Amino acid sequence: MEVKIFKVPIKIPEGANVIIGRSHFIKTVEDIYEALVTSVPGIKFGLAFNEASGKRLVRYEGNDEELVKAAIDSALSIGAGHIFVLFIKNAYPINILNQLKHVQEVVSLYAATANPVEVIVAETDQGRAIIGVVDGFTPLGVESDEDKKERREFLRKIGYKK
Repeated sequence: MEVKIFKVPIKIPEGANVIIGRSHFIKTVEDIYEALVTSVPGIKFGLAFNEASGKRLVRYEGNDEELVKAAIDSALSIGAGHIFVLFIKNAYPINILNQLKHVQEVVSLYAATANPVEVIVAETDQGRAIIGVVDGFTPLGVESDEDKKERREFLRKIGYKK
């Protein structure tokens, strides 16, 4: 069989960010749950993880019904084994990425964004794999001195720089 390549658009709930990653073990959902709730008080999230063997179920956790449903729907649409989809609110990816990277089962992260996302998927007789992720849009140019000034002021305004 030839390899089929297609895109899966991810529907990000209003006001949410998405993190898409690869993990390797059923314990993923509980360990990511613990990493999130101990990192950012008040974080709302939905997590779905696709098993790649055994029962091959979509395992899920979360504390927000809308985000859990969106994560499950996205994981099913992608259909690749050992991937997870995490939607978050009341936090930004920058607040939790290091904690996710230190979860023992997490192998890699594909995207962490609020931008429109398309997952590029390959399908063979055996199953599916994520090839990559289209995050946002193509650049329109190079920043000017005024753009640099605006960027620096914005980071200070939102408290990420002193």
